Amino acid sequence: QVEEGAFVKENFDELCWTLTAKKNYKPDRNGNSVVSHQDAFKLWCLFNFLSEDKYPLVMVPDEVEYLLKKICTAMNVELNSCELDDYLSQEPQGQGGLTVWQFLDMVNSGRFLRGIEQEAISMAVEEVYQEVIEDVLKQARSPHGYLWKKGQLRRNWSERWFMLKPSVLSYYMSEERKEKKGSIALDKHCCVEVLPDRDGKRCMFCVKTSSRTYEMSASDTRQRQEWTLAIQTAIRLQAEGKKSLHKDLKQKRREQREQREQRKAAKEEETQRLKQLQEEKERKLQELELLKEAQRQAEILLQEEEQRRRQQHEEMQRTLEIQLREAEQARASMQAEMVLKEAEAERQRKRILELEDMQERLQEALQQEVKARQDEESVRYAQARLLAEEEEKLKQLMKLKEEQEEYIIKTQREKQVLKQEMENKNKCLEEAQKQLEEVRVNRQRVDQDVMAAQRKLRQASTNVKHWNVQMNRLMHPIGPGEKRTNVSGGGFAGYQPLLSHRDSSLKLKQRVEDKGSDPTRDNSKENVSNGGNSGMPPSPDADTMATEPTN
Repeated sequence: QVEEGAFVKENFDELCWTLTAKKNYKPDRNGNSVVSHQDAFKLWCLFNFLSEDKYPLVMVPDEVEYLLKKICTAMNVELNSCELDDYLSQEPQGQGGLTVWQFLDMVNSGRFLRGIEQEAISMAVEEVYQEVIEDVLKQARSPHGYLWKKGQLRRNWSERWFMLKPSVLSYYMSEERKEKKGSIALDKHCCVEVLPDRDGKRCMFCVKTSSRTYEMSASDTRQRQEWTLAIQTAIRLQAEGKKSLHKDLKQKRREQREQREQRKAAKEEETQRLKQLQEEKERKLQELELLKEAQRQAEILLQEEEQRRRQQHEEMQRTLEIQLREAEQARASMQAEMVLKEAEAERQRKRILELEDMQERLQEALQQEVKARQDEESVRYAQARLLAEEEEKLKQLMKLKEEQEEYIIKTQREKQVLKQEMENKNKCLEEAQKQLEEVRVNRQRVDQDVMAAQRKLRQASTNVKHWNVQMNRLMHPIGPGEKRTNVSGGGFAGYQPLLSHRDSSLKLKQRVEDKGSDPTRDNSKENVSNGGNSGMPPSPDADTMATEPTN
């Protein structure tokens, strides 16, 4: 009924320790115990964490050795494993495991921690307790173990005492942990990177979170490596969804022990089986002696049986040879059939490709037919329109023919006037041609100016691209882990459409001038033709020939 997180486990452990230690814990009455009462409580907590998950709680010898090795490692002392094995073998229940009170008596006996001061033992027990029970993956151990941290706002360096847990990296003013300055929440998206030395700091590294990058400096390369490896371990635990490193290690050690026990049980079972086989072999040897006599008596029967079996074997061999030949023939026929099937499949694939090609050609022909019909409709529409215009022109021609008969007399009088007008128009045409030549010369000069402007524009674009790269480098310094972005070339991309628009404007102006000069030429030609034909009598054929060019 108890839910995790609804109570303080440390207080609960202290309550259980108070209720049980008074009756079961028996330290030295003279005060010569190796560990203090508080250290005994922490060892009791460590025992509960590492013990097996069954009642009554016992710690197997492997876990006892593991805990003692961690305590000795924290004191830079090597554990004598042989002496520990001797002690466990002397205990009546040592092979199956130790209870917590037997474990405390063993530690207080001083057999494994002799010659070590109680203060050093207390510090080692405290370090192992924080690592295993409080899930402290790493913390500063000495004054030289402090880390320098760079501030976010003031950007100054401050010396802080750091403590790492699987989900958070906390830092304090000192190792007493009285004044907490802040913490760094760790998750699977965080990462740690080594930085080059700068700002007068060496052995730098940083912790990148989703919201901020924390820069830190260690005292030496070894400290930096230890901290980076510990932080990477915490991030890996967060990514795997694990809350405690030592719970995972404990489970792995338990699985390894179970595997060793299974292998040991399998080995014992194999030994027992070999022993039984040996006994069975001896028994069979005895039976073999008894059977030798019966074998001699059965030799004649065996020879007869062997002859009969040989005949059966020969007959079976002949039958198998016949079946083998039949199988070879069947395999050959199947191979021929497979070749035919493959050839048929190849023909089918070629046929499919031909059909697909034919379908594409049919679609192209259909599109061409649709386009031809559309062109035909447009031609028919244009033809109808031309017929209507032709009828209208015929009416106008008849009218003009009547007017020509009326004005034929006036033509003779106006001939001189038309000649004078023709001369004037020729003069105007010559002036227009001169102006056209001037416009063409001006256009060539403008084209040369445009080409010069384009060269200057390309030079300016190259200069702007160069200065853009320089400005990007100055405004955006490259940080650790960032990729260098490529500055896209182009510069002022709007100049090319402007030049194209200017060229199109010049071409349009030239076409307008050409069109403006063409009517003058057409009028002059018309006047010449009218003047040349004024002296001849009108005829229907001449009127028709004069009308067709207009159409």
